[in-house]
Amino acid sequence: MIYGKIWLYVKPSTGIPLYLGAVAVGAFAVHLALFTNVPWLKAYYSGSAAKAAVTASADAVPALPGAVTAKK
Repeated sequence: MIYGKIWLYVKPSTGIPLYLGAVAVGAFAVHLALFTNVPWLKAYYSGSAAKAAVTASADAVPALPGAVTAKK
């Protein structure tokens, strides 16, 4: 461990909860920023994005060169 000597200065009963709390706050902040700034995420969580994604992906798939395609 690179920073193993930190426990000579910081008690583990203080440092470990502080470190885990900082990780939890950071993860919450990232998820909150994503949820408020990405427009499709709310639709994804509500379940309405699945229908739009299926229709969009079917139209967006390009045909392979030399492949036989069905006429509509």
